[in-house]
Amino acid sequence: MKVAFGGTFDPLHDGHKQLLKRVHELSEGGEIVIGVTSDAMARACRAREVRPFEARAAEIQRYMREEYGVQARVVELYDRYGPTLDEDFDYIVISPETYPVAVTINELRTARGKKPITIVKVEHVKAADGGLISSTRIKAGEIDTHGTPLT
Repeated sequence: MKVAFGGTFDPLHDGHKQLLKRVHELSEGGEIVIGVTSDAMARACRAREVRPFEARAAEIQRYMREEYGVQARVVELYDRYGPTLDEDFDYIVISPETYPVAVTINELRTARGKKPITIVKVEHVKAADGGLISSTRIKAGEIDTHGTPLT
């Protein structure tokens, strides 16, 4: 199996970890490809400061190695699609807000004569206060990376 997953991952939090757990399960020992947004893309998509690509990529590789004993292939994303338009994948794991991107990926793949990728949507992880665990809330000082309120 070959599984794709992407994001900014700043910081890596329990919501990401839930998605990564599903990525690992679906891979069945196969290849895991994790797209990490480039610095330019992260700056264009985020109103907040984001750590450099190298730090974010190293953190996610370290997490996958320590948590699951796997070496994920990390690729730098310069657009929302990364290698999913050219490479074949069995699954793409997404959160609810990125579902439309996965649909577009499959439309573009079909137009190129490639088979669609099975889309696996993983629901958001809730913080202790009932809101979503998100990097934005963490950076704002509302919650920690596990969803515990800080205010």
